[in-house]
Amino acid sequence: MTVLINQPHPSIDKASIKQLVDTFYGRAREDAVIGPIFTQAVADWDHHLDQIAEFWSSVILKTGSYEGRPMPPHLRLGLKGDHFDRWLELFEQTAREVFPPEGAIVFIDRARRIADSFEMAIATHGGTISTPRHSRKPL
Repeated sequence: MTVLINQPHPSIDKASIKQLVDTFYGRAREDAVIGPIFTQAVADWDHHLDQIAEFWSSVILKTGSYEGRPMPPHLRLGLKGDHFDRWLELFEQTAREVFPPEGAIVFIDRARRIADSFEMAIATHGGTISTPRHSRKPL
């Protein structure tokens, strides 16, 4: 199967992205590893979910509708490798449930790259060096 991961699959639209975001964050909020981080960090869930849906629409559909800066809030959260691992585990599971394989892989590839980027930036901000761990895994 050949999948163009830099092109949106026909199954991906704003409604399906919203479904992905809502389903994923429903699980993440209840999760023992990452749930407490979200509980502490997010005050307005409706706003957060809308903002994250816009983020993914901008990333995958190239809508340009997200204007935020996602890194600064994440620097304050004390995130570690196990947090990124769990985030990706839940995200990949949800993407595979919401989309057919060709659509899910578009999100999974991008999520792994984002996780690596955030993890390396947080490590650098804390004075350590980190290397990519997720984007090199086979899709």
